[in-house]
This record gives sequence, C-alpha cells and structure tokens, in this order.
Amino acid sequence: MANTRGGGVSSSSILFVLPPIPRSIIIVLLLLFHAYAYAYADDVPLFILGDSTVDVGTNTLLPNCTVKADFPMNGIDFPHSKPTGRFSNGFNLADFIARHMGHKRSPEPFLYLESRKHGLRKGARKGVNFASSGSGLLDVTGSTYGVLPLSEQMKQFVALYDNVSAVSGEAWLQNLLSQSFFCFSTGSNDIFWYFANNYTTPEHEFVGLMLKEFRTAIETLYSLGARKFGIVGVSPVGCCPVKRLLNDTLGCFAPMNHLAKTFNSRALSLMLDLSSELEDIQYAFGDVFQMTVDSMRNPALDNFNNVEAACCGHGVLNAEGLCNSTANICSDHKDHVFWDLYHATEAAAEKEALNLFSGPKEYVIPINFATLLQQSAPQVMVRTE
Repeated sequence: MANTRGGGVSSSSILFVLPPIPRSIIIVLLLLFHAYAYAYADDVPLFILGDSTVDVGTNTLLPNCTVKADFPMNGIDFPHSKPTGRFSNGFNLADFIARHMGHKRSPEPFLYLESRKHGLRKGARKGVNFASSGSGLLDVTGSTYGVLPLSEQMKQFVALYDNVSAVSGEAWLQNLLSQSFFCFSTGSNDIFWYFANNYTTPEHEFVGLMLKEFRTAIETLYSLGARKFGIVGVSPVGCCPVKRLLNDTLGCFAPMNHLAKTFNSRALSLMLDLSSELEDIQYAFGDVFQMTVDSMRNPALDNFNNVEAACCGHGVLNAEGLCNSTANICSDHKDHVFWDLYHATEAAAEKEALNLFSGPKEYVIPINFATLLQQSAPQVMVRTE
C-alpha cells in the first residue's frame, strides 16, 4: 500500500496524460526496435539480385555499360557526398534491407569481391549483391546497354557457389545458404522495355515469359541450398516522373501500372505454387505497388510533400533530363518520393524497407520480412549430380 503521509497522494490516484506522439517519432522508434531486434542477424548472409532499385555499384564495374550512376548529383547525401553507383541521393533499398538485418549497408557487388583476394569466400559468409541497373528478368531487357540480366546474375551466383564449395565443401555451403536471405527486386525494366519497343506480344504472354525466368532462378537457387526468399514486387512504374510525361495531364501512365499489377499478381501466385512444390521453401512477397499508391494518396503521413516530380533533374517535373551536375535540385531531399526520372529518394527507400520488414499482410504476404528471418530453416541434403 502506498505511503500517503504528509499530504502525499496514492500512486493510484495520479493520472498521467501523454501528448500525441508524432508519426516521425514512431518511425524512428520502430527503426531502433528493428535495429535491436535483428542485431543477432548480422551473421545471416544477404544475397541480392535485381535492378537499379538495389544496385550498389555493379554497373560501375562493367566497362561497356552505359547505365551508370557514378556522377553527381547522385550520392549527395551519402557519406562524404560521393556517387557510389546507386541511383539515389544516398542509400537505396538494398542498404536499408541490409540494415534491418543488422548489417551496416548492402553487401558488396560480386564483381568487386571477385577482384579481391579471397573476396568470394568472404562474400559467401556475409552476402553478395548481384543487381545491375537497367536489367530485367528477360535477357533482351537492357541488352543494348551492356547490363547484366537476371540470367547473368545467376551465372555469377553459380560461379560463387563453385568457388566456395571447392574450398569449404558443398555440405557446409548449402547449409549456410539454407540460413541465408535471398532478395529479388526486378521486373520494372521489363515493363519499360515492353512499352518502349512497342511489343506486339500480348501482355499475358509477356508476363509469362518474365515469370518463366523468375521460376528458373528460384528453382536454381533452391537446388543449391537457398530456402528463404524475399520478393520485392514491381512498383507503380507508370507514376515515375518520366512516365507521367506520357500523360497529357501529367498523371500516372495507367497502361504501365496495369501491366505491373498483372505481373505482381501472377508472381505472388507463382510463389504460392512453388511453396507447395519445393519442400521447406519460405517466402515473403512485398506489394510495393500498394505501398507506393497509399503513400501517394496520403503523402503527409510519410512526411512527403511531392509525389510527382523528381527532386533532381531538368524540365517538366524534373523529368526531361538526367540528375547531373547541372540539374535542378529540390531544397529538401527528404520530402520527395522520387530522386530522379525513375528512382526513389533515400527517404522513400527507407520507408519501403520499413514496410517490408514490419508491414501488415496488406503490404507483405503471407508474412513480412522480419517474421521470415525469424523462422528457422532446416539443414539441406547435399545435391547430387
């Protein structure tokens, strides 16, 4: 019983009224929570395949590639304000996914690790980034730009597997891979390519071709030991600043968004099918399309003021030229969803990663990335030829 002598009052009679907590503070607290909750996961390797949404320098290392982000104003908010090969003012989605797992930032690109002594062996223990800006699921996508499509990224992974297993053994490596996290973020450029080249292939057939490559990649990784897959769906690509220029009203270009939704729906169905075909496979599918649409409808909830124009660029919506040293640049890099013609700002990528890891089933299906990482994965039997 509380002591009430000397005019004191019982603790049961005190009423505390807390002021409303700003959304920005809630987001910070969630980030701190995840940083703490997943500190244990910094020994879980992260393997990333995809396009410019998660490329952290692959294309910079490709001598014949014409899709590079190795120039200002890219990287203006990155440590030391230097361009790093990321199409962003700072960190991108790959970095924030890695941070939620306890890593400092994204794993290094395969090509960088390959050039270092024992780089691939070290990479296998921490993770590797294979993503190439401008690439897609299909080999034809970005083929004139000198980028690495998913099939080439998969060849790099197999090269990594062969290199490491020759030294450490397949049993050790496959069990490591069964505990690892494999993240895909690709498909947008295939849709851009479809419209840019006026394909006459019916949309449902085109999506089928995309999914055939996707299935092949998942099955190959599974055969080598992978069990945990995080899939980042295609965003509303028709809402990119440069694609808004195709609409007289500068609204989103609906045909592209329709194709993106079709792909997402069928990709999710594919993962459901694979979960019944491949024993012990685990996955989470991030509906980035819906995340982005919701943010555009209520931008103030995510502290955005502009969801249409690029922060950095030239002309209408800053979408008529590259984000280079002579570009117009917005005063607040955090209040725009888009950094340049196509790509998200660091702030938007950070919000997307937060949704992937802690979002509800409306955004991440059937579980979010955080729950997926918490699930145990069984040891795998060594493959036999």
